[in-house]
Formats: sequence, structure tokens, C-alpha cells
Amino acid sequence: MTKTIIRNAAFVVAWDDESAAHVYHTDTDVAFSDGRITALGSVAEEPGDEIVDGAGMMVMPGLVNVHSHPSSEPLNKGFLDELGSPALYNSSLYEFMPILRPDADAVPDCVEVAYSELLLSGVTTLADLSVAHPRWLDLAARSGLRVVVAPMYRSARWFTRNGHVVDYEWDEAAGEAAMAQALDIIDKAEADPSGRLSGMVCPAQIDTCSADLIRDSFAEAERRGLPFQIHAAQSVVEFHEITRRHGVTPIQWLRDLGVLSERSIIGHSIFLDDHPAANWHTREDLSLLAGTQTTVAHCPTVFLRRGIALRDVGRYLRAGVRVAMGTDTYPHHMLEEMRNVAYVARLMAQNPRTLKTTDVFNFATVGGATALGRDDIGRLAPGARADIVMVDVTHPMMRPGRDPVRSLVYAAAERAVRAVFVDGQKVVEDGRVLTMDYPAAAERLHEAQKRTEEAAPALDFAGRAVTDYSPLTFPLRQEAS
Repeated sequence: MTKTIIRNAAFVVAWDDESAAHVYHTDTDVAFSDGRITALGSVAEEPGDEIVDGAGMMVMPGLVNVHSHPSSEPLNKGFLDELGSPALYNSSLYEFMPILRPDADAVPDCVEVAYSELLLSGVTTLADLSVAHPRWLDLAARSGLRVVVAPMYRSARWFTRNGHVVDYEWDEAAGEAAMAQALDIIDKAEADPSGRLSGMVCPAQIDTCSADLIRDSFAEAERRGLPFQIHAAQSVVEFHEITRRHGVTPIQWLRDLGVLSERSIIGHSIFLDDHPAANWHTREDLSLLAGTQTTVAHCPTVFLRRGIALRDVGRYLRAGVRVAMGTDTYPHHMLEEMRNVAYVARLMAQNPRTLKTTDVFNFATVGGATALGRDDIGRLAPGARADIVMVDVTHPMMRPGRDPVRSLVYAAAERAVRAVFVDGQKVVEDGRVLTMDYPAAAERLHEAQKRTEEAAPALDFAGRAVTDYSPLTFPLRQEAS
């Protein structure tokens, strides 16, 4: 079978089994065939081999994103950048996100925009947490990404009638029916002929799911051997809602339900019992996460917009908590998210040593792979999947180039990404997505956002125009005719 050789790469971020760590190799070849890496080092060429010039390139493993919402978040650009409910602890979840949403026609464009941005920033594996939509599996397969399909479902919807109290409308039967639909979608994903789609069991949020739905979901994940993910400890509102209902924190309630384990992922695990904003009397949540080998899906950007931050992820890591990364929201730029992970941790700890670039890169590669129960992605080693990113180390923003991963994360980001392979198939070339029409989808999404803005007042408890709570950066002045 034909193999591809990336010849004489300036740097290769390779996996060293002996130290169980990434290491730099220089002036190295990387060979792959039939979707898997076959060799690293000096690779002999055979007739028919495809040769890719690696000169001036860093070859690194594709990034693993365990928490993102492609079917909705791209439309929120320009709406939610500065928006949070002042009487709901600055969260935007309850007052604004239910009314600023794409219509059915816009959902595929949201997905194409998000998938394209993810590919351009070096993501090769994505956990897509979305509400089921008709074209999901088609778009996921066409994207070229390795997609973990995670259909979200719940027993209740949240809403507010006044901007300071969150209410819940419960329909447990509907939640059970939605779970059955989600499992059917997962079955279809697992059977997809691309071989790149798989599933994750995902009851949406801890405060919108009944105890039975959460327990049944975890049992199904265990039965199927799939990862399990739920949003928890993501807002002060949610923290207080769970303590009011159950007398324990969100993490402790998940412990009581028996759903914390090495297959469990918690997005976002910010408000633990020792977070100052929680003001709770126990100090056990961090050790619960560590002791159960539960993974935290860390996505700082969406919270930074509202002045909210986890305190701090370096502390979680030293406590023994497993950490992976996601983008959650727009922009779906994983490399810029990695930069925020590092900077926010240091700011919250008031200590530049709390988190190293090594740790951040691990979160975005092997940390995500471990959370998904895989040891064949997030690393470059013989036998691993050929999920590969090529970065131009001669790009001006990569210079000086003493440490190319640092230059990539803290300066160049996706601007220096030149090519991306998933399963050995090229999906990005010269900074352009080959599998989707990113510019066209973005243009359609621009028009869709206008429809959302027109529809929002009818969904808002106060009937407000969007400009009342999300004004433009500058007043709009029309020229006199």
C-alpha cells in the first residue's frame, strides 16, 4: 500500500513511550499508510511513495477537543461578546442564550463554520455536543474530522421570567424519549462508513436532568463502552440550585449518583466547594474528581468574557485531576484557547509557574485522548492514527523559533498551520479547508444572524430589541440622503 513520507521535518513533536511524554525530534521523517503512522526517524523511500517536503515545518499530533457546540455557537459572535445577566452572576445561559439561537436553516452553516475553524487550528478529533439536527452525521463525515457525536438531551428546560430568577419546566418523559433518540444517533455514527465517527452519552446539564436520567445515561455509557459527559459546576446559579435541591454541591451529587469515573467528563467544573464565589462549607470536590479519575473539560474563553474563571487549572492538575480541553464557543480556535488556558491559570494563581506549556499541550492532546478512552490519537508514534498537523516554523510570527510550540501557542496560532491530515487524508492545505466551503458558510451565517436578531424580541420575557442589551460598539449613524 502507498505510504506518505513527510521528509526531513525541522521539528517533530513525537511520543516517547519510555517517558510517556512528548519530545522534540529534529530533522526527522514521519511516514504513514492506511491511516496509521508507520515510522518516525530516517525512512527509506520505496517506489510509489508520496513525498511531502517537511523542510521548515514542525510536525505535531492533531489536537483533541473534548467539548464544543458547533451547531449554535458560531452565530453568537457579535451578540454575546460582552453579555451576561447582572442579576444571574453574569452568566448568559438563562436570559440570553435561549433567545439568541439559530433557526433550523442556519444550523448547518454554524456547523460548517465551526468545523472549518477547528480544522484550521489543528483540531483533528472533536467531541460535538449538539442538540440533534438532520444533517449532523453527513456534515461530520464530510468534514474529514474525527467526530465524537454527543447528542445532548435533558428532562427540563431553563428560562427566566424576570432576569433574576431561573425557572425549570420539567418533562421527564420527553427527556427519556430524547435519550433514546440520542442513542439511535450514536448507533448510526458508530456505523458510518468513514470510520471516523463515534459516540458519547451526554445528558446536557446537571440542573436540567433528573437523577434517573443521569444514572440511566451513565449505565448506558458503561454498557456501550462510551465516554459520558455532563455540564456541571458551570455557574453560580447552578451551584446554588443543586445545593438547594440536594444539600450537596454539584460534584458531590454526581458522586452520590455514582457517575464519577474514568469514563466521565465534567464540563466545566469551575464552581467547586472551595471556589470563593460558592461560599460552601465543605472542601472535598477537588479530591472527589481526582480520586474517581474524572476528567475536567476546561474551556476558559467562554467564561473569561463574563469575568469568570476556574481557580486554577494548575491546582487541579497537581491535585491529580485529569484535564482535557475544549473550545465550547466561538471562535473555534483551539490554539488560541490553549493560550488562554495558560494565561488564565497564571493570573488566577498569581503565579507564572502554576502551569507550563507542556501541561497545556498535554491537555489538548493526550489528555483529550485519555478522556475519550483512546491511546491511538493525540500522539505521534508508530501505530497511532495518522492525525497530523504541519506548522510553518519559518512564518514571521513563529520567529524567533527557539521553541516552536511556544511560538505557536503564544504568538502565531492558526496563522502558521499549513496542512492537516486526519486518518492520513489531507483536510487542510496552505491554510485552506479542503472539505468544506468555509467562506460561503460564514456568509450565509451572517444573513442568518439578521433573522435571529429579528426573531429575538418575541422570545424575550421583556420583548426587548437585541440592541437594548447588546448594543453595537459604536452608535450607528445613517448618512442623510
